[in-house]
Amino acid sequence: MESVNFFKGYGKLSHLESQNPRRRSASAAITISAILLFTLVIGFTLAALLLQPINDKDPTDSASASSLSSNLVESIKTICNVTRYPDSCFTALSSLNASTKPDLEAFLDLSLQVAITHLSDLSSSFKSLNDLHSQPALKDCLTLFDDALSRLNDSVSAMKVGTGKELVLTKEKISDIQTWISAAMTDQDTCNDGLEEMGWTAADEVVKSQSQSCKESISNSLAIVANMQNLLQKCGRTMH
Repeated sequence: MESVNFFKGYGKLSHLESQNPRRRSASAAITISAILLFTLVIGFTLAALLLQPINDKDPTDSASASSLSSNLVESIKTICNVTRYPDSCFTALSSLNASTKPDLEAFLDLSLQVAITHLSDLSSSFKSLNDLHSQPALKDCLTLFDDALSRLNDSVSAMKVGTGKELVLTKEKISDIQTWISAAMTDQDTCNDGLEEMGWTAADEVVKSQSQSCKESISNSLAIVANMQNLLQKCGRTMH
């Protein structure tokens, strides 16, 4: 019987085994390179998305606009486009009850109510200042704020007539309301001028923010009433 040669072909097997590690290494390198390249592509894509500019947003993109009908949004945009501060205008008018059928009178009334709220808050903040009694200009501001609030409240009252307090505007009322809002704005400007003369600056950020909000809301109300006739024409209405 011939003996079995267990070593037959040994040299051939050894040669193949010596080649396989190199092939596996090359394959692994290619795979790793592909993964790294894919990771870099994903990374650059995410970075580009995150670095996209977020400024210059349309105020109607805000959450407050999501619950409004498209017609109401367009109406608010048309009104606020005549103002100097359209963003704050849109925010204020967007709080109008969407279940009602708003008209320009309702929008003006709401704008004035917002201005009254901001001015009242500012007046309250001034009353709480520690140096109120030692600075005459601060006391003058409180007097001016009271006068401005009276003018704004007169504007709101002038629009309401009848037992149901219907909002009605006439050319005469528009003229009066415009005069009163202008006076309210002048009151705040006079306050600011007096504070600048005495070198007083509000260190409290809350007071600064309230002062700016007050300025914007009064300015927006004045712009709306000043453009009331043009806005009415766009709605197919005429002033009586």
